Amino acid sequence: MLHFQPQIKFWCVPIFFTLLIASVSPSQVNESIDRGVVALTLEEGKVYVGWRLLKEDPHDVAFNVYRKDIGLTDFTKINREPITMSTNYIDRTATPGHGFLYKITAIVNKTEQESPGEAYVFTLTGNQPWYALKLADDITLKRVGIGDLDGDGAYDYVLQHPDFNVDPYYRPGYWKRSPESYKLDAYTSKGKFLWRHDMGWAIETGTWYSPYMVFDIDQDGLAEVYAKAGEGDPRELDGHVLQGPEYLIKLDGQSGEILAKREWISRDGYESYNYWSRNFLSVAYLDGLNPALIMQRGTYTLIQTVALNKNLQPIWHWASLGEYENYKGQGMHGILTGDIDLDGKDELVIGTAALDDNGIPMWRTGLGHNDAGYIADIAPDRPGYEIFYGIESRSPKNGVCLVDAKTGDIIWGYEGKTYHVHSQGMIGDLTEDYPGIECYAGEAKGGDKFFLYSAQGERLSDQNLWGLAPRAVWWDADAQKEICYQHKILEYNGEENLTIEGKVLIVADIIGDWREEILTSLPGELRIYSTNILADSKRVCLMQNHLYRMAVADASMGYYNAPQIGFK
Repeated sequence: MLHFQPQIKFWCVPIFFTLLIASVSPSQVNESIDRGVVALTLEEGKVYVGWRLLKEDPHDVAFNVYRKDIGLTDFTKINREPITMSTNYIDRTATPGHGFLYKITAIVNKTEQESPGEAYVFTLTGNQPWYALKLADDITLKRVGIGDLDGDGAYDYVLQHPDFNVDPYYRPGYWKRSPESYKLDAYTSKGKFLWRHDMGWAIETGTWYSPYMVFDIDQDGLAEVYAKAGEGDPRELDGHVLQGPEYLIKLDGQSGEILAKREWISRDGYESYNYWSRNFLSVAYLDGLNPALIMQRGTYTLIQTVALNKNLQPIWHWASLGEYENYKGQGMHGILTGDIDLDGKDELVIGTAALDDNGIPMWRTGLGHNDAGYIADIAPDRPGYEIFYGIESRSPKNGVCLVDAKTGDIIWGYEGKTYHVHSQGMIGDLTEDYPGIECYAGEAKGGDKFFLYSAQGERLSDQNLWGLAPRAVWWDADAQKEICYQHKILEYNGEENLTIEGKVLIVADIIGDWREEILTSLPGELRIYSTNILADSKRVCLMQNHLYRMAVADASMGYYNAPQIGFK
């Protein structure tokens, strides 16, 4: 196995890479997913039923809804006419206090076709826009990874627990001794427990020590789990892990068995424990066709990024050394993946700098380390993607800014000083009053400014509207997003939609129609909030959008950056 050692003169070395012609088709994730049928109760025992529109569906596809009263009847069609304008339906004839199964059929060229995926609901008399998976233990969760572990077309869950986090920063209050080791628990979409992997004492219980990723890198139709690993108990007396072997491991998604292992990027070359303890995983379609696993170490000083093929063999290895010395400290708390130059192949935004699909740097802004970072078509009047940044480093200007994703050129930015733009901020089309996507961020730790900008750079508010890390979510039936903040789903004007319980883990379109789910952790429970508001629109499942799917894959490591819709 390769042991990565930084050298004084270092540049990107393509160890193996498949070159493609410029006309390569855009990156695509070819997951085989089912209809994602969901059934949720409304008032008076009515049932909301939602399902996916798939990208392979013809534009004139129609649907029928079937219901089965468990133990009493077979499936019976309950809609009078085929459903053509949406992918949801309200069953007004369900009987309260009964258990029902719902399934969907698609009508294509006047022929009815079976669609995999069924949803169970026990009808209540009240409104309940959520369902829950009971966990094997009375635990609370740190993170969730999403992927189809068993190949049935439904998304399964790999849960990291306990909900405890230490930070390698040296000042008091950040680092603490790990009270126990992290565990990874796998559950099916229906809540069946599959396996548990103990990450061990070599992995301290903090975000930056313990990246894991759920994705079908080897393209066999089943998602694998990739994670950082160590050996034995190498802790110092105080609990720090300063030495010992480090690995990347591949786990079988169905059994949790370790299938492959290779060395992690070496600690050598990093100035201190704080700097080498920043570790990340990601996935990218570097050739436009096949997923590559991305392994990275470093944020604040030296950054090293390694791309691996499905056999965990290196494609390329890049480090911020030699001619790329000025890329040091340009990292973020994660990696953003997307085809930012629209050449059909994914690039990596590693912070305020970007690497091309071949591992060669594309650009750097020179703004330093960012906390907030999002790729999206933020300003639709401009070609291509933009990136919204909130810069943690003290900045004379542009501490909050929008840049061109292809070139790194600053489009607009805050002209004043910022001290510490902190946490993830938020982007989302929150109001129809301004074209494009609004951008929000705030300061902490010495700064007290807040920023809400339009896509065109107009500052809409300087108030602390939603703290430092709210989540934008498609929840109701209109084109604008709502805001998940302080256990509430809010409209832009402050009107409350719903109160939610538990720690928010992720916002993603994992089931039902194109609106997004909010996954939360409560003791012994993974709760999945899913809208039961009837929509009259038909939109392809968001998980079949490449930029969106890459962000969902990244959600189990680093800072959580909510997924955004891309061009394809």
